[in-house]
Amino acid sequence: MSSTFQPIKVDKVDGINLQVFDNRYEMGVAAAKAVTVKMKELLSQKERIRMVFAAAPSQIEFLRGLTAEDGLDWKRVTAFHMDEYIGLLEDAPQRFSTFLKKNLFMHVLPGEVHLIDGSKNPSDECHRYSRLLRSGPIDIICLGIGENGHIAFNDPHVANFQDPEVMKVVHLDEACRKQQVNDGCFKQLDDVPTHALTLTIPTLLDAESLFCIVPGETKQSAVKSTLLGSISTECPASILRTHPNCQLYVDRDAYRRVTDVY
Repeated sequence: MSSTFQPIKVDKVDGINLQVFDNRYEMGVAAAKAVTVKMKELLSQKERIRMVFAAAPSQIEFLRGLTAEDGLDWKRVTAFHMDEYIGLLEDAPQRFSTFLKKNLFMHVLPGEVHLIDGSKNPSDECHRYSRLLRSGPIDIICLGIGENGHIAFNDPHVANFQDPEVMKVVHLDEACRKQQVNDGCFKQLDDVPTHALTLTIPTLLDAESLFCIVPGETKQSAVKSTLLGSISTECPASILRTHPNCQLYVDRDAYRRVTDVY
C-alpha cells in the first residue's frame, strides 16, 4: 500500500503520541503503515516477533490496511488476540477468533496463531493461554478503546492496574454489552454473552509497543477521558498515558469532544 495520509493534528499527552485524521479510512491506513514499519524494524533485529490483535468493527480499516501492506514476512509472526466471549457456539460469527481469521489471519497467514477458545472450561483456558503468553515477550499490541473506556474486556468495574493475572474471566458491564449491539454484532442485548476471557491490563502494558486505533463518534467521551481525565479505572484506557511507547490513532469524529472544556 503506497498511500500516505497526513494527520490533521499531532499531540503528545503524557506518554501517548496522538494523531488525529480526517476520517476513519485515513486513520486506518496510517495506523497500518506505522505498524508495518515497526514490524519490519523488529524483524530486522530478531528472528520472530509476537503480536496481539483486537477484534472489533472499529479495527476494520486498520486490518484491511495491514493486509494490503507489502514486504512483511508474516511467517515469522506469532499472533494472539486479547479477549473472547464465553459460551458462544464454535461457529458463531461473533467469536473474536472468527473475526480475526476472516479479516486478518486468512489473508496474511502468520507462522503461528494462538486463538482463545471460549467454549472450554474458562479457568483451564486462562491457564493455557497465559502459559503461551508468558513463553516470550510481546512486541506489539494493536488495540482499541471501548465506549466505556475499556481496553480488551477490562471494563471499569473489573479493571485492575495491578492485576496479578495474565488473563482472567470477567463479567461484562451493561454499557459494554450494549456496545456490541450498537456495533451490529448482536441483534439485542439478551443475545450478548455476560462473561468473557480477557488479557489483563498489566499484560497489555507489558508489550514493547502499543498501537491504539479508535474511530467514531460513539468513542468521543472515552477518548476525552483517556486523554484528559484522571488516570483511574473509571476510564481504564487512561492508563495508556503511562506507557513509554503508545501511539493513539483517532478520526475527527472520535476526537471532537476533546477540545470541549470539562
